[in-house]
Amino acid sequence: MKILITVTRASLLLVILLNIGCNTKPVKKKATARYVKEIDSLMSTSFERELFNGNVLVAKNDTIVYKKSFGYTDATQQIKLDDKSIFNIGSIAKEFNGVAIMMLVEKGLLSLDDPISKFDLDLPAWSEKVTVNHLINYAGGIPPIDPKLPPNDNEAWEIIRGTDSLLFEPGTNFRYDNSNVFLQRRILEKVTGKTFQDFVKENIIEPLNMTNSVFDPPATTKHRTSCYDFEKNPCPELEFISGWLWVDSNDLYKWIKAMNSNQLISQESFNILLQNPYAEDKTSSLGEYFKEKQLQRHNGVGYKFESIFLNDFENDITIIIVSNNKNRVWDLGHEAYNIMLRKEFKIPKRSVFQFIRKDCLEDVEKGIEAYHNLKKIDSGDYAFDDPNELNRLGYELIRAEKPKEAVKIFELAISEFPENANLYDSSGEAYFVNREYDLALINYKKSLELDPKNKNAVKMIEKINSIKE
Repeated sequence: MKILITVTRASLLLVILLNIGCNTKPVKKKATARYVKEIDSLMSTSFERELFNGNVLVAKNDTIVYKKSFGYTDATQQIKLDDKSIFNIGSIAKEFNGVAIMMLVEKGLLSLDDPISKFDLDLPAWSEKVTVNHLINYAGGIPPIDPKLPPNDNEAWEIIRGTDSLLFEPGTNFRYDNSNVFLQRRILEKVTGKTFQDFVKENIIEPLNMTNSVFDPPATTKHRTSCYDFEKNPCPELEFISGWLWVDSNDLYKWIKAMNSNQLISQESFNILLQNPYAEDKTSSLGEYFKEKQLQRHNGVGYKFESIFLNDFENDITIIIVSNNKNRVWDLGHEAYNIMLRKEFKIPKRSVFQFIRKDCLEDVEKGIEAYHNLKKIDSGDYAFDDPNELNRLGYELIRAEKPKEAVKIFELAISEFPENANLYDSSGEAYFVNREYDLALINYKKSLELDPKNKNAVKMIEKINSIKE
């Protein structure tokens, strides 16, 4: 009898444990299924609304929970994207410079405190006070390379060597410019005796098995994408300094995982690269790092390519979005992240900016009329509640050298959002570009009134007053 009771209790305990085990697994699967369903809804709807064209990868606890391609490889829209499609990831590619430099630091081949004059690059005297650490944190005041020229490596050398003075004293300010990137790559070459590309291939790409990553790929490269605009016109992809690595979403994930697990550099070196010691609120070699959230975020733009990744160390979440049709990548990355955190998320509405953009570029009055007509019939599908829609359009007109037209768009925006400080700041810029300094001053003052923390408004008010004197 005693044995029977013991067996019964043991059996009961076993049943309880089995039930717990059985109940645990479906909960995990259910949560994953929810992630997948909501992210797919976010991305699919955005694609249907012509707000996204590209690839998405989402991982949780070192497991890919969602991976999908939306749209086409180029403006012809004949070939669909897949997970082998490679993209220009813009500034994200600068991470390979910083990590390669830290690999050399760990080997004792250079120090972050080394002045760049040490590497015999035939630079002006200012190179004696600019250090490697200044370079990787964009704090050296290095003269800029204008990407509109556009220069190749030889022309970049001429620009940098031809400037006798720095923009500011090293370590006292921040300027995010590709001159820093160019010099980082040249220092790597000087120290290793290899091209930057060969060093990265041998020490990063091959060890991480990044099998679909290519430096500066020509248009004929297999799996290469080409960017295009909202009217499906191909982008004029300008040549620039060499050394830009194009990747697919799988290889970018391998890279992020390698950084998180210290496969290439130590955690101490990783921490150094994550944080900018000269400007805490600015980007570092690895993008932006939010210490309180333990979150790394890096965004890259090149032509109409745009990419973003969010790397959450605490919750072990990775969001990767790469696109060849610059649009809502930033917003979508954050909305996907909200889904993974079980927070409220929003599927973006159709773009007012895209709807009236072409008309405004041809005839701004026609575009404004289209805006009002659309608003009358809109049933809530379009983002009329988002001030950034008109703000983006205003800046596109400024870039198209149409400041008068931009002024009219910002006037429309302010009439729609009269308490928005940023729109007054943008309007001030349009008036300033149009040399209407009195009106620019009025708008910057209004922006500052609405947002006393607006440093740009303070700076521009001082600049305008000095011009008027």
